[in-house]
Amino acid sequence: MSWTTGKTLAAALAMGGIAIAGAADAQLKAIKTQTNISPAERKQGDEAHPQLLQEFGGAYNGPQASYVNRIGQNIAVQSGLSRSPNDFTVTLLNSPVNNAFAIPGGYVYVTRQLMALMNDEAELAGVLGHEVGHVAAQHSKKRQSAATRNTILGVLGAVLGGAIGDNGGLLGGLGGLLQNNSMKVAQYFTLGFSRSQELQADQLGVQYLRSAGYDPLALSTMLASLAAQTSLDARLAGGDARSLPEWASTHPDPASRVRNAQTLARRVGGGGGNRNADAFFASVDGVLFGDDPAQGVVEGRDFLHPDLRLRFTVPNGYGMQNGATAVSISGNGGQAQFTTGPYSGDMNAYIAAAFKAVAGNTAISPGTIQRTTVNGIPAFYSTARVNSQSGQVDVTVFAYEFSRSSAFHFVTLTKAGGGGAFNAMFGSVRRLSAAEAAAIKLRRIDVVTVGRGDTVASLARRMAYRDYQAERFQVLNRLTASSRLTPGQRVKIVVYASR
Repeated sequence: MSWTTGKTLAAALAMGGIAIAGAADAQLKAIKTQTNISPAERKQGDEAHPQLLQEFGGAYNGPQASYVNRIGQNIAVQSGLSRSPNDFTVTLLNSPVNNAFAIPGGYVYVTRQLMALMNDEAELAGVLGHEVGHVAAQHSKKRQSAATRNTILGVLGAVLGGAIGDNGGLLGGLGGLLQNNSMKVAQYFTLGFSRSQELQADQLGVQYLRSAGYDPLALSTMLASLAAQTSLDARLAGGDARSLPEWASTHPDPASRVRNAQTLARRVGGGGGNRNADAFFASVDGVLFGDDPAQGVVEGRDFLHPDLRLRFTVPNGYGMQNGATAVSISGNGGQAQFTTGPYSGDMNAYIAAAFKAVAGNTAISPGTIQRTTVNGIPAFYSTARVNSQSGQVDVTVFAYEFSRSSAFHFVTLTKAGGGGAFNAMFGSVRRLSAAEAAAIKLRRIDVVTVGRGDTVASLARRMAYRDYQAERFQVLNRLTASSRLTPGQRVKIVVYASR
C-alpha cells in the first residue's frame, strides 16, 4: 500500500482503501504466504534498491535510521520470509511524502515524514508489517500483468480517452516524463493494490504486531492519523490537496479503513501489547520535517527553491508534491510537473526534447513555439493537441531561460482547451532575492514534555508555521481541539532549525 496522503505524479503511488464496512469480518481467513526469499527476488530487490533510493530522496542519515531498521527487521521476521533479521534491509527515506512500501528481496521502506506522523513504536511496526505483508502474500506478482497499463496517467487516460497505440503511446510516454523516467522501477513496485490485497496486508500486519508483542490496534490508530493528515492537506491547499483529480482516483481515502483495522485487531485479541512510546519519542526527536530546502520547499501554494533562486505559485485548490528531481501539481483542471533538463542556449531544442520525452514512440505535432517574458525571465511555450479514443488532450511545455546554461519548464496535461487553468501558474515564476533565499529555513520535530499550564492551544502556538498551527499540532499528535494534556506527557512540535 501507499501511505501517501496525496496521489501525485511524482510519487506515482495510489492510495489503497477498503470501502466496504465490515469487510474485515467477511474476509478474515488464512492467507497463503511465501515462506522464503528466493535468489531471483533477492536479485530483483538488489537491482531496484539504488533506483528507489534515488527517486525518494536517498536514505535518511540521522540517528533515526538505525532505530527504524531494528524495528523493521524485528517485525519482518514475523512474516516467515526469513528467520534472520539481517535478510531484511529497512530504509528510512529522506522524503517529505507520507509513504511506506516494500519490494521483493527483503527491502522495506518508510519515509521520515510518515515516521513523524506516528506516535509510538507499535505504529511504526504496524506500517512496516503491513508492507511486508504485501510481499509475503506475493501481491506484486499477482499484479504484474497490470503494471504496464497502470501508469500514473493510465487512470487519467481512461477518462480523457484511451491511450494512443500501445504502452509506448502518448499516455505511457507522458507518464514516463512526469515521473522523470527514473520512476519506472519505483512505479512498478509501488502501484496501488486492490482492496482485497490491502485487507490481506492489514490482516497480516495485525498478526505480525501481535506475534511481536505489540498492540495490534496500532495499525488502526496510524490509519486514523493518516486520514486526519489527508483532510488537513486538503484544507491547506483549499481543495483536494496533494491528490489526483476526483475522476482519476481509484480508491477512497484511508478513513474508510480504520474500522476494518480495528475489527482485525479485535479478532486477534486487540488491546494490550506494547506501544513503546518513550523509545519512539526518543528516536523521532530532531528528525527533519517537511521539505528539505536543498530540494526546495512547499509553503502553502508556493514552491520556493533557495539554491536555484526561484519560486512559483499553483492555482487555488491544486496540490503540490515536491520530489527529488521535480515538483508535481494536480487538481481538478489537470496535472503538471515542474522540472529541468540539459540546456545549452537553444530553447527550440530544449522544448523539442521535452515534447519527445512526452510523446514516447507516438508522433505528435506541437504548435509554433511562442516567446514571452515572465517577471523579467525569457519564456517560451508550445501546445500539442492529441486525439485520443474518446476525446482530445492538450499537452503544453512552458519553459524559462534562467541563464544561457540553465532552464526550467512545466509540462501540463489538460482536457482539450483547458490549458488556461495553469496560466496564472505560468505567470507566477520569478527569481528569489538573496534575502528571500536566506530566509527559507529547515524544520525539525522537537519532542517536548507538557508542563503545568500547557494546553493544546499554547503548544500549538509554538509550531513553526504561519497558518493552521492548532490543526497541524493536533494531527501530528493524534489529538483533537478538546483533548486535555497532562503534565509529563510528551508531544511533538515542529520548530525551525539551522541547516
